[in-house]
Amino acid sequence: MMIMDRIALFLLIIGGLNWGSVGLFQFDIVAWMFGGSDAIVSRIIYVVIALCALWCISLLFRERHTDTEEIE
Repeated sequence: MMIMDRIALFLLIIGGLNWGSVGLFQFDIVAWMFGGSDAIVSRIIYVVIALCALWCISLLFRERHTDTEEIE
């Protein structure tokens, strides 16, 4: 897995946990940490998470190569 894939997946997990806290507790962690959901930093984080989600869509369509396939 490429480093970009790992970073995108990590940030997507963070975003998913944030949405889980919104759904369960009505508490937006990103907005709380960075001054509200209208703050520019919060909006940038939301956009970065969305871009990571788009990047991770490509993981669904990639072919996987295992070590055994390379030997054959």
